[in-house]
Amino acid sequence: MGEEIRPDDDYFTCITRAWEILGNPMKRRSYDSVDPYFSDDLPDEKDCKNNFYVLMGKAFKENARWSTKKPVPRLGGSDTPRDKVEKFYSFWYDFDSWREYSYLDEEDKESGQDRDMRKWIEKKNKATRAKRKKEEMARIRTLVDMAYNIDPRIKKFQQEDKDKKTAAKKAKQKAAKERQQEEERIARDAAEKERLEREKREIEEKAKLDALKQEREAQKKALRKERKALRDFCKANNYFAQNLEEIIRHMESVEKICELFKLVQLEEAMKKLQSDGRTAFISIMEETEKKIEAERRAGVISSDMRNTPEKQVKSYTAPWSENDLQLLIKAVNLFPAGTNQRWEVVANFINQHSTSSTGVTRDAKEVLAKAKDLQSTDFSKSSLKEQANKKAYDNFIAEKKTKESVEDRMPAVTERLDHPVSNGVSSEQKDSKKEAQPWTPAEQKLLEQALKTYPTSVPDRWDQIAACIPTRTKKECMRRYKELVELVKAKKAAQVMK
Repeated sequence: MGEEIRPDDDYFTCITRAWEILGNPMKRRSYDSVDPYFSDDLPDEKDCKNNFYVLMGKAFKENARWSTKKPVPRLGGSDTPRDKVEKFYSFWYDFDSWREYSYLDEEDKESGQDRDMRKWIEKKNKATRAKRKKEEMARIRTLVDMAYNIDPRIKKFQQEDKDKKTAAKKAKQKAAKERQQEEERIARDAAEKERLEREKREIEEKAKLDALKQEREAQKKALRKERKALRDFCKANNYFAQNLEEIIRHMESVEKICELFKLVQLEEAMKKLQSDGRTAFISIMEETEKKIEAERRAGVISSDMRNTPEKQVKSYTAPWSENDLQLLIKAVNLFPAGTNQRWEVVANFINQHSTSSTGVTRDAKEVLAKAKDLQSTDFSKSSLKEQANKKAYDNFIAEKKTKESVEDRMPAVTERLDHPVSNGVSSEQKDSKKEAQPWTPAEQKLLEQALKTYPTSVPDRWDQIAACIPTRTKKECMRRYKELVELVKAKKAAQVMK
């Protein structure tokens, strides 16, 4: 027997297989991806904290062989600039590895017996490779995250950013505070300036007032001096009188002149007296009397003007008839306190229902004044009560005659159970004709006002509404309200149809 042949140990066979793998770039990459001397384990985090640059630098250097991008940035040291550190982590967070795991396929697709079998094997191999590739990228990402979290340079950069942010915030607050202080200073300066200006104005005004006061005092002093000089001069000349009666009259005239004349007039009068004597005194005295008489007449005329009957005409109010007073009492009861524009409504009610021949129109102010007057009146002594007592018998006779005339015109009551018929027309038809009378605008306005005044919450609402409209009954008011509601509904329905 010859020598036993072992294909795996045969050198030529090994060289041939090595060439087949290493000579093919795809197979060589697959073979290099599963280097048995490369460890996929990550360094210990605690050890890295104590010796970060050595352990992490070695780990990144070993994993740099899988990068498709060259050159791969190094970890660096504690003095590495910030831009290079940020570039390093940016590179590794976007790390692109060429490592793939086709060398570890459990089955070769070429070993399949048919196409479907080979296709199934290829699909299974791709799924396994993708899973291992995903695990590899997760391992790289974990390594980068661990390095970033414990990197003392990153912590230093973050602290610097925080300090800058804090400094910027403090600077902003300081600037805001300085701006506020500046605004307060400007406001204080403006207030101080305004205060000084106000004090200056007050001082100037006070100086003007003092000067004016001094001037008035000087004028008063000069006036007193001139009056004394006039009195002394007239006294020295015996008041320019020729007898005792003239002395008394002239003394009174001197006092009148002193009271009426101003300083300039007194000076002129003094000059005239000194030059012309009695003649000038008589002339001045007559002029003074004329002036006093003119002022007296002017005062009388002005007082007459103030007492002219214009105000009396304005304050004149038309007398209230008995019917108007009854309407006022009824309206006050119909429209209680709380009614919107109560006294305007009461005035309108009286103006619409008044039968006064004078045609006087009452306003809210007049109605309110009369209502207050009625409240303060003692009706036990009122003239209205006397008039009512006098007319009571006449009203009773008139009502009795009216009742008898109505009964005379009424047909005899039959024993029929149906409605009586007169001239072929039943009483129901008569009532319907009466109720079919059209509503006047005044009645419609009263109805609308009464509906607003008495809401649905009032128990006897329709009785109150009917009381507001003397010409309509409760039934007519309710029927009119229903007609208006139906009319509104019909209009809305017509609008919807359009």
